[in-house]
Amino acid sequence: MTRRPLRGFDRERLIDLRTKKGYTRGDLARFAEVSVAAVRAWESGQATPQVDRLARVVKALEVPMSELVRIPPHERYLGDLRVQAGLTQPQLALEVGISTASLSSLELGETSLREAIAERLAKALGVDTAEIRAAYERSRTRPPGTPV
Repeated sequence: MTRRPLRGFDRERLIDLRTKKGYTRGDLARFAEVSVAAVRAWESGQATPQVDRLARVVKALEVPMSELVRIPPHERYLGDLRVQAGLTQPQLALEVGISTASLSSLELGETSLREAIAERLAKALGVDTAEIRAAYERSRTRPPGTPV
């Protein structure tokens, strides 16, 4: 499986928040328990972070995930809601009680979203079911070739 870039990741905002906090790249790497090379790659645009690593970064910077993953709420896909919560697919799937493959299919809009699953996703992500259904519908009806 190839890793896709993290949709909405704002590397310029990362640099801004890090420097406003008075952190060097090394400081941020230490506090977030990531490598300095990773921070350098994210800030230079050579890579984007994995959601679990970014969750540690936002904790170290004391900001919400939405500060570094900037996608307007009305444009968020189901996977974006997961990222905003700082969860990986395996973490969310476990919490909801479905397989990672099933969650992936839901995030891609390839399978139907059952009401019981929508309710469990909403609870796990701290949003209401209407937001889950709207994000799923955006994923399902996105134009061909549009990444999620």
